[in-house]
Amino acid sequence: MAVSRDLSFPLVCLVFFFIRGYSPLPTTSQVTGTNPMNPLKPSMDYDELDDPVTPIVPKQVSPHEGRPHKCDYDPCLENHTTCDTMATSTGCRCRGSTPYNVAPEAPPLKSVSWNGSEVTIQWCAPYSHVTAYVVTKGGKEWQTFGKDQRSGAVGNIDHVTQICVIAVNDYANSSESCMMYRPRNNSLPLKAGRIGGALGFLFLLLLQ
Repeated sequence: MAVSRDLSFPLVCLVFFFIRGYSPLPTTSQVTGTNPMNPLKPSMDYDELDDPVTPIVPKQVSPHEGRPHKCDYDPCLENHTTCDTMATSTGCRCRGSTPYNVAPEAPPLKSVSWNGSEVTIQWCAPYSHVTAYVVTKGGKEWQTFGKDQRSGAVGNIDHVTQICVIAVNDYANSSESCMMYRPRNNSLPLKAGRIGGALGFLFLLLLQ
């Protein structure tokens, strides 16, 4: 029995020696270069693998960029290039107009005035297809003007008269655009000249 106790101490020391000398294999999470979530896949430093990224700044685009600009067309200007011709050559944008098979809109009549020798009128073209303009005086057709004209003379008028202009195309005529002409003020210089001439003639007769 004493022998068993004597042998037990060396056995314990021997077991302790083997335990101390035994070095366990490193676990998966301790192995450098492995992914603890997937032992078979090595961990990677993605910061080193990513390419440098250049930020893209969006281009500031004007709201009018790429849109056709409005044509520099004046419908009241005489012998002016048509808006359709401008649009074809420059790519500008025309205001919409009535087509060929529709009666044109009435041409706006701007003025009816005395120019010193006769009455003249001015009008603007409608946004329609027009082949000619017809001017009426006192309800009667007076004269026809070309499609590029925006003014015309209607002769000497010595009484209140309605002057109208009508746009015409191959399909129909427009409605009238009219103004009243009142010659009261315009005839004063003529009357004064006639009176002055009569007085001068009378003065010559008295001198004889």
